[in-house]
Amino acid sequence: MSDTPAGDGIIRNDVPVKDNTPNPVTLRLSQGGESVQGNFWEQVGGRPTFEKLVRRFYEGVATDEVLLPMYPEQPDLEGAIQRLTGFLEQYWGGPGTYSQERGHPRLRQRHFPFTVNPDARDRWLLHMRVALDSLELSPLHDTTLWGYLERAAHAMVNTFDD
Repeated sequence: MSDTPAGDGIIRNDVPVKDNTPNPVTLRLSQGGESVQGNFWEQVGGRPTFEKLVRRFYEGVATDEVLLPMYPEQPDLEGAIQRLTGFLEQYWGGPGTYSQERGHPRLRQRHFPFTVNPDARDRWLLHMRVALDSLELSPLHDTTLWGYLERAAHAMVNTFDD
């Protein structure tokens, strides 16, 4: 499949992914151009916003008896802060530094060595919710980011054992 004009000057991209299911429609200003919706990373304030989010999140992790042991470098969480910030920036339209430095994210594979059960997931979400609330984003941006974080947290669960 290819980009096809819709008659209104906006390109709709429906290129299939590996399993031949089409990507969701992306409205673009021009062929291969910026999304009509804009860049989420830029809209919310770029790196400073994501770094604030992640640093606030790790303030909670630093006091969490379940999550903190999952970080081999603890009590120094700076490496984890930089990795999560870079990943989120890249995911939301910022620089691709994360993949340049670490390769494909492979989130489930990277988290597999750790016991991520529903309790750990819920604690992660609790700290991330506090961090997200501290940003005071618009309702649309908050809901968009929270929806992703919630789905990602549920996808990381790899056991139902304590």
